[in-house]
Amino acid sequence: MKDPSKSTLPENVFRFCPKCASERFHFHKDKSFLCEQCGFVFFINAAAAVAALIEDSHGRLLLTRRAKEPMKGKLDLPGGFVDTGESAEYALERELKEELNLVVSEKTFFTSQPNTYEYAGLTYFTLDLAFVCKVSSFDAMKSDEEIDSFEFVLPGEIDLDEIGLASIRKIISLYLASKNPGFNKQ
Repeated sequence: MKDPSKSTLPENVFRFCPKCASERFHFHKDKSFLCEQCGFVFFINAAAAVAALIEDSHGRLLLTRRAKEPMKGKLDLPGGFVDTGESAEYALERELKEELNLVVSEKTFFTSQPNTYEYAGLTYFTLDLAFVCKVSSFDAMKSDEEIDSFEFVLPGEIDLDEIGLASIRKIISLYLASKNPGFNKQ
């Protein structure tokens, strides 16, 4: 996993209590902040995200190219963040519909991987939940503004160095290894 820049870690970015605006807002090793002024405690927790492993009828994996930072131009899996109040399964279906106009017909949980996600000067911690999916059809597939392009790639032709996010690289590596026990995991 790529080390986040020390300057973008929450303990180096958050300076004031979000409740009372006191500067007596301090980071603790248990991944929380405590305000000495009002007693407010703020925990740094992982944000949930979903990713879809989808193969076409030729056994090629669907990969996308990121249109935005972080990792603009790098390969990714379709998916995105789970919104407040959503289940991971619902978020997966919503993200695939929004990003690629795909309708999920089957989904099975595969694995989860932690990650860091630097955005707008702050490092977020995520837990990426990967699902093996089938879709109703690829006929109406089109990308939205978050995806520069999409492509289907044979497992043996996937360049793991082109995968932008460490968690997605690990998910794809585990998926390829599950399909081919001789696959060399990176």
